Amino acid sequence: MAESLTEIKRRIASTKSTEKITQAMQMVSAAKLNQIEKKSTAYQLYSSKIREIVTHMAAAQLLAINNANDLREKNDEPQTTQDQLKVSSMLQQRPIKKTGYLVITSDRGLVGSYNSSVIKAVTDMITNDHKSADEYVFMAVGGTGADFFKNRGMNIAYEYRGVSDVPTFNEVREIVTTAVSMYDSGVFDELYVCYNHHVNTLRSEFRAEKMLPITDLDATEVQDQHIEYIADPSQEEVLDAILPQYAASLIFGALMDAKAAEHSAGMNAMRSATDNANDLIDKLTLTYNRARQGAITQELTEITAGASALE
Repeated sequence: MAESLTEIKRRIASTKSTEKITQAMQMVSAAKLNQIEKKSTAYQLYSSKIREIVTHMAAAQLLAINNANDLREKNDEPQTTQDQLKVSSMLQQRPIKKTGYLVITSDRGLVGSYNSSVIKAVTDMITNDHKSADEYVFMAVGGTGADFFKNRGMNIAYEYRGVSDVPTFNEVREIVTTAVSMYDSGVFDELYVCYNHHVNTLRSEFRAEKMLPITDLDATEVQDQHIEYIADPSQEEVLDAILPQYAASLIFGALMDAKAAEHSAGMNAMRSATDNANDLIDKLTLTYNRARQGAITQELTEITAGASALE
């Protein structure tokens, strides 16, 4: 019985140590979540404004191109090089031969089902939307996703590890530059950003947002509002400069959203681990007290029996 009591005490001490670690990790994740939620809220103003400008300028340009083409067709005029209006490659649509998926996961574990839910959703998309491996390619942000796709022999064109817990805009520049370069060079013909969207501290949901080409521009809305921009030197050159910033804002916003979901998942996972540790400590303590009571009762019985034998 002494060995049994010693073993139970050892398990209680070990579980208490684990409980302290998980509680500390829960507090750290909560602090990081609070930081990134504040940063994400402040970033929404910039993101909405650049989206408004890009949407109206790009849609206005596309509208001008369509009107010019319609006028030439109406007058049976040939389209010359001087008549062609430049369209940024990020706005041009082309036949879809290969799709790119920028998948955002974490570099570490202990975040509950955060990584598995993203990977499962992406693999389901691949299964439903593609017939062969030649039709898609991955850009992996985060070691968990990169390792998963590598271990299964899937095509990874780019991987990025070590994203900060509270990422900065500079960290996104390399990802955006690489994505646009791959799109221009024909590595893929469209790009989706796949990640977990942070809804609240208890829930997140998978999102797959199309980043390239930028096609969700409503030219009709621009025509109805009669919004005009005075651009110097030209709208085409301004768009060439601002569209990469817009793409960066999309990826940066998704990255912050994913990190918020990651910290929330980590906080919830550590809270559950802490609660489970407390429950286990209570059960072990009860078992220890019962075993100790049984040992004392047995000792008293033996003493009583020995005293009775001497009489």
